[in-house]
Amino acid sequence: MGNFLKYCSFISLLVLLYSLYVRREAGDELQTRLNSVLEGLVKAEKQFSLNQHPKVALGYGACQDVFVDARLLLTYDSIAEKPEHFSDIRSRDELLRSYAYFFRHGAAAERFVSNASLFEELVQAASALGSTRYALGGNAPVMASRFYYEGCEVVLAARMSVSLMRSLPEDVKVYGGEISRDDVHLILEYKAGEVWGKYSSPRANRFIVHNDVTNPTLSSMEGFDEVLDSFEPDLLVISGLQMMDNYPFEFGERMQLLARVREQMRSRPASTKVHFEMASFSEPKMLHDLSMYIIPFADSLGMNEQELTNLQHILQFGNISLVSDSNPRVATVLDQMRHVFRLVLSKSKGFRGNRPLTRLHVHTLAYQAVMTVKGSPWRNTMAAAAKASLTAHRHVCASEEVDIGKAMLIMDESFSTSVAPGSRRVPLDVEKPVSCWEEVLGEDDVSRDDLPVPPVPVEICVAPVLVCTRAHQTAGGGDNISSAGLVLQI
Repeated sequence: MGNFLKYCSFISLLVLLYSLYVRREAGDELQTRLNSVLEGLVKAEKQFSLNQHPKVALGYGACQDVFVDARLLLTYDSIAEKPEHFSDIRSRDELLRSYAYFFRHGAAAERFVSNASLFEELVQAASALGSTRYALGGNAPVMASRFYYEGCEVVLAARMSVSLMRSLPEDVKVYGGEISRDDVHLILEYKAGEVWGKYSSPRANRFIVHNDVTNPTLSSMEGFDEVLDSFEPDLLVISGLQMMDNYPFEFGERMQLLARVREQMRSRPASTKVHFEMASFSEPKMLHDLSMYIIPFADSLGMNEQELTNLQHILQFGNISLVSDSNPRVATVLDQMRHVFRLVLSKSKGFRGNRPLTRLHVHTLAYQAVMTVKGSPWRNTMAAAAKASLTAHRHVCASEEVDIGKAMLIMDESFSTSVAPGSRRVPLDVEKPVSCWEEVLGEDDVSRDDLPVPPVPVEICVAPVLVCTRAHQTAGGGDNISSAGLVLQI
């Protein structure tokens, strides 16, 4: 019996040693794979570099972002067990239910708090927490900083305090005037797998709330036309328009402001590219207005997977989808991109001074997808997709270098180019991880829906993201990613 027990112990030891060996081999193989992907992305990124300093002009707005751990600010109670979307937030109950609505899906959202006293209480409570962080906020300033660091000459339309202006690179020229107090945006952050009451988040993300009274009215637009005429930018970026979402404007005021932005875009010469950066919108009327006043006059659009679904729904059905799959398959996103591309081209034809859409960039947690029209001024699509992918990791991990010890791949080993039966599958080549191909939209794709536009030849590039496993900051990720993708294509 004693010998038998010794034999069993010996076998158990061998099994343990073997399992440790297999686990180590698998770990080594994974590290090698991640290293190969990283080297391939860096090689693609460095294919092209700026040999000049492109001029970039950006509007509109700025704010102070206050980052706080959502669990420390929002106490879970039974109210949150009835998740519901609210276009604007008027009470603490609505805040909890709205947060629960998006948290359970891991979906980013940004909402206006019409109850000013409630918002002030939230800001004071956040400020009392020792872990609270403060940073320059707003799509345009964050994008302006990224463009500057990438070697561009930058002008920005924004109103901000002197202290907040110090957060910008010194050489970024700001037009719009000073204000004594900056609007605050509360960034309620949460991590992947985080538990809040009975909910668990499938990915790291943030829920943004604000009571902004400066940025919705685009007050920095005054005089920016003259700046654009003298600056003669290579690229004009319009962003921050989500601040107008659900804001209590006087009758017709929002339409007048959007009409002025439209004229600003329409009056740029053909040599100036125009990009519109989407954001989280909850008001269907606002998205409809954008499809009439802004989108037809942009050469390029940038957005995440949720914003892509929203745009498709408003263009096709006249409604919006508040949440979508937080990690959609490549084929699904590519089909949505094809459809949106042709919908925008079709619906923009009737607008005087419109610009045909020639570029669409969708950034997701797992990958970057960039679609450009063949023969358009947009160049270096492969390098742009790679740079956007690397920037996603660098920003979220708050590191200039990509550490594969803090990275993982969640994109599939291979992907279909469409959900249509018989579509080509593309394997992930870890040594050449950016997959690019050419096709003709409207000939043999799922967007064959009798849209009155001719077939469009495009190049599509898909780059996997080395997803940061130790998220430091998700807010501003899309702005940094979009800017990095644009800078090599200007």
